[in-house]
Amino acid sequence: MTLRWRCLAVALCCFFVLSGIDAKAQNYPNAPVRFIVTTGAGGAPDVIARIVAEGLSKHWGQQVFVTNHPGAAGSIGMKVAGSSPPDGYTLLFALSSSFVALPEISKDFPYDLVRDFVAIGFVCEQPMAIAVPTTLGVNTLGELIDYVKKRPGEVNVAVLSRGGIPHLASEWIKIAAGLEWTSINYPGTPAGLSDVMGGRVQVIMDGLPSLAGAINGGQLKLLAVGSAKRLPNRPETPTIAETLPAIPRALGFFALMGPPGTPEPVARKISDDLRTVLAEPAMKKRFEDIASYINPMSPVELKGYIETEQTLWKPVIERIATFKAQPQ
Repeated sequence: MTLRWRCLAVALCCFFVLSGIDAKAQNYPNAPVRFIVTTGAGGAPDVIARIVAEGLSKHWGQQVFVTNHPGAAGSIGMKVAGSSPPDGYTLLFALSSSFVALPEISKDFPYDLVRDFVAIGFVCEQPMAIAVPTTLGVNTLGELIDYVKKRPGEVNVAVLSRGGIPHLASEWIKIAAGLEWTSINYPGTPAGLSDVMGGRVQVIMDGLPSLAGAINGGQLKLLAVGSAKRLPNRPETPTIAETLPAIPRALGFFALMGPPGTPEPVARKISDDLRTVLAEPAMKKRFEDIASYINPMSPVELKGYIETEQTLWKPVIERIATFKAQPQ
């Protein structure tokens, strides 16, 4: 076979392979799709993932279901997703901590989320919230700082997931305000809330959606949020930066990622459908009602956003490199 015919044969093979992948993308999905969430049920990531799963289920006419794989700063869930077939039927609902903290605390981890996984789309960002039980008698972040300084080493903060953004935000406030408090790690928000309500822990830090029920019900007092400016639906609540200017923002964010090797046409199909679902007015309102803000991005824009957040959090991570959040 001449070189010319060999080149033609290779080109034809590539054409048929790519045509087959494009056909699969057009018919996607024709089976249920699984979202892997790297935290326990009931927390902010789980809440957001289930809202997105519901929207895509309706859009596709196929069930999208959520499975929770908490632990080890998200590495357990990432391993499950990373070892799944790259066919679009198992997707990682990635947390900001998996992009920001995991590369720093698990340098021997086999996956790099940005390098190895396939970026599909940005879902939303949400501010961290710091709250206390109403029985504590503290009404502002400034008052909490004074309360803690009068009780060095006695105050505990419930945080979701070792190395997660709630944990990092708790430690950043500790550093910026010069406090002595202890972050207590919980596998899910309900367990942390239970201890806060029971008076065993004095403070809780988490994404606002997972605390909204207790705040609206009058059981928790919301002291501050980690958004860059006050939230339109909670204008009375100050930002953390108003009390501690060294902390310009403390946001969690979520992105959908495909396992390594996910074909680009399949990833593009999921990305386009995700943007369509998130653009629906009812969906946008549902997110805003729980202080989660949709921000559509291309895969390239998503990577730039991640790099900005990595730069923001890196000094905090380096300062508390041992991650001494106590397990609960």
